[in-house]
Amino acid sequence: MSPLPTAIPAAARDFRHVLGHVPTSVCVVTATGPEGPVGLTVGSFTSVSLDPPLVVFYATHTSVSAAAVIAAGRFCVNVLADDQEHVCASFARRGADRFATGEWDLTGRAAPRLAGAAAWIECDLEETLPAGDHVAVLGRVRELAAAGRDPLVFHRGRLARLAEAVRPAPVRCFDWWED
Repeated sequence: MSPLPTAIPAAARDFRHVLGHVPTSVCVVTATGPEGPVGLTVGSFTSVSLDPPLVVFYATHTSVSAAAVIAAGRFCVNVLADDQEHVCASFARRGADRFATGEWDLTGRAAPRLAGAAAWIECDLEETLPAGDHVAVLGRVRELAAAGRDPLVFHRGRLARLAEAVRPAPVRCFDWWED
């Protein structure tokens, strides 16, 4: 029997490479601030709690757009559909008129909603926490809906469609989930 390998601290490149094998959703988080609508693309978004209903996204702590979303106190997570790569690219760029890409509902809401998104989740800011070179932005869900569309995902350093990765699975592969 060979000994277990000694754990080696991961370099940033190795960390990114290995964690890149974990698919993530691609979202545009939006808010309405004093200067008008703001938003940013995020690749780290997940649910946190059912009771109370909480979600979290992570943004670089130096992001001006993230700071504006936080200052607004309310935000909308727009889960991009698999045909909305152009929206992802627009909101990932600095200085662009981000809301010129895609169809946005900018009226009567706390935050802009993207037409055709796979889902949207409107939240009140619950808390922010430092998380290394990022900030964790925790939101309490107020309203949400899903459109039944496939999401855009990020995997191994590129945008991908979920349909590209779908393979037949055993019929009862999640029996443990039902308990």
